[in-house]
Amino acid sequence: MNASTAKVEVIAPREPRSPGVKPAGTPLLEMRNIVKRYGAFVALNRMNFHIGENEVVGLLGDNGAGKSTLVKMMSGINPPTSGEIYARGGKVALNCRADSEAAGIETIYQDIALVDSMPITRNIFMGREITNRWGFMKHKAMERTAIEILGSAVQISGIDDPEKEVGFLSGGQKQAVAIARAVHFKRNILLLDEPTSALSVRETEHLLGYVRDLKSEGTSSVLVTHNIYHAFQVCDRFVVMSHGAKVFEARKEDTTIEEVTDHVIRT
Repeated sequence: MNASTAKVEVIAPREPRSPGVKPAGTPLLEMRNIVKRYGAFVALNRMNFHIGENEVVGLLGDNGAGKSTLVKMMSGINPPTSGEIYARGGKVALNCRADSEAAGIETIYQDIALVDSMPITRNIFMGREITNRWGFMKHKAMERTAIEILGSAVQISGIDDPEKEVGFLSGGQKQAVAIARAVHFKRNILLLDEPTSALSVRETEHLLGYVRDLKSEGTSSVLVTHNIYHAFQVCDRFVVMSHGAKVFEARKEDTTIEEVTDHVIRT
């Protein structure tokens, strides 16, 4: 058979070690039977995933488990080979960043998409500047809005000047600014990719508290982390991946940190 016409078969994923958790109501985002192939390599193998309203989901697993591939797919930068994606019950295609934003999704990466040499206000409104009818930026309006964001119900510890350059902020403060920007622009799902990996203990506690409090603001989060202890501080549900498939899923009240850890290290 010619190599160019050879079919690549998707192997059957291993059976999950838990029965899984069915969505309560209509999920904000649901992914069904997602497959992602790179040539003969199957990166995601009939993966099912969902996140509901006012929920924090911990996405766990060792390196190479498929977590980053799934996050990139939800971010709109890595479309699936096959499978279906639904946002609030309606079928959607996440083929680009604009599709992801339209579905209410924002990704906060480890390296944080902020410009150190610019003030907080410019970073918040980068690419979304408030302008007048002639196209000139309304700096005062943006500064007033930035002050409101920094003083919102979910406080950002230690930040009180919107004209402060981002380069002078700590790692935790930068993460908080990126999250506050997403919340202001009405993203109801945050994808947090290893957000605590470069933070101090105190900054980690502040950030995890911020994520927890955002649930009351109507913002759900997917927390990708290797630190299971951090996940147990804020997550309502845990999904463990291995070899591109879900192998364990449980609500916090139905499991223990020891059980989740065991599933992660056994993958």
